[in-house]
Amino acid sequence: MIVPVRCFTCGKVIGDKYYEFKARVEKGEDPEKVLDDLGIERYCCRRTLLSHVELIDQVMVYRVY
Repeated sequence: MIVPVRCFTCGKVIGDKYYEFKARVEKGEDPEKVLDDLGIERYCCRRTLLSHVELIDQVMVYRVY
């Protein structure tokens, strides 16, 4: 849904790095290299960023006024 602010496992702040990660991967860079450049070293944090799927735009269609 929404970008996780912290890693679910260790609690490290990773939310500020997600959009840069996403932009660089969409330009064609290797996700492994991007995560290394951003300083994301722990496997749990890498997993959280790699596996995140943004669904907020699809869910907002069902909001109640």
